[in-house]
Amino acid sequence: MSETANRPVADRAESGTTPSFHIPSLDGLRAVAVMIVFVSHAGLPAVPGGFGVTVFFFLSGYLITTLLRREFEGTGRIDFGAFYKRRAWRILPPLYLCLALAVLFSAVGFTADFGSLRGVVAQALHVTNYWTMIDPDGVRAFPPGTIVYWSLAVEEHFYLLFPLAALVLLRRFAPRRQALTLLVVCGLVLAWRLVLVLVLDAPQTHTYSATDARIDAILYGCVMGLYRNPALDPVIETTRRTRTTVLAVSGLVILGSMAVRNEQYRETLRYTIQSMALAPVFYFAILHPREGLFRLLNLRPVAFLGVLSYTFYLNHLVYIGGFNLQFPDVPLVLRGVLSFAAILATSLAIHLAVERPIADIRRRLRVATLD
Repeated sequence: MSETANRPVADRAESGTTPSFHIPSLDGLRAVAVMIVFVSHAGLPAVPGGFGVTVFFFLSGYLITTLLRREFEGTGRIDFGAFYKRRAWRILPPLYLCLALAVLFSAVGFTADFGSLRGVVAQALHVTNYWTMIDPDGVRAFPPGTIVYWSLAVEEHFYLLFPLAALVLLRRFAPRRQALTLLVVCGLVLAWRLVLVLVLDAPQTHTYSATDARIDAILYGCVMGLYRNPALDPVIETTRRTRTTVLAVSGLVILGSMAVRNEQYRETLRYTIQSMALAPVFYFAILHPREGLFRLLNLRPVAFLGVLSYTFYLNHLVYIGGFNLQFPDVPLVLRGVLSFAAILATSLAIHLAVERPIADIRRRLRVATLD
């Protein structure tokens, strides 16, 4: 095995120059995830909901763990203040802008009315996923199309504590033990979902969107960030035939997980099975971005959609609902095309006016942390 083949993929991005930390395929995977969510919500019955968010969770856990681990290995510490500042700059400005836009659309009649401003406050404070369970208005408490913010609430709750947990793991345990510790936590989350469904008869809103029931999808990504990380650790090469076989099995498992319609299964094992099946997909997509279908993930238009995926996700259901309300007689596919164009235009505008300038601030914070 050559020395180059055994180096982490991020270090091989620019041979002979200062190493780049661009991780291939991640933007493309974001694009795939957001399109699964969009098509499902746009009304195509053949696309089950939920899987796109699981992809987002896995990707988030993997990427943030990779960055935290890289910081720790470079400096011997994790700067919590800088982490939370970067997170706030990344998440909050686009979120509040999109939330204000959703309120405006409801006020002018493009989308339906909503319950009250308390739902807006709940979203601003990242408690959307639990507020639906205690507010008498339920989903109607929120501006139409913003119920999807529940997934953002799950991530923000998780990342309040995970940097500290990551520091403890990185300081005290070897990589294999770090991964095993998080896998045990994943097992405990699955056990809790089983209790919620089989013993407590909890509502679907709890098992689908509550932080305590869904963080294992993020944790599986964290596991890959800590152990056998394709962007940081020495690469164990495989043959193309082996990769094809493993990916085919993963794909069949994911498709099978979507095909089963039993409600108890869907609210318990589904998330675990899908998260585990995603691991080889991510691993090989990062290591072999120019191989097979992975090349499509790295095409510029696909990767750029991944760059826009955060605001695209925040806006998508608002526009879908608005076009459905305003043009009920227009064919479903045409409404979907119009919605996609409007969402993409809005996301691009926010990216240019808000996200790109903020990215410079976040980059300076990251450089300062690693110095």
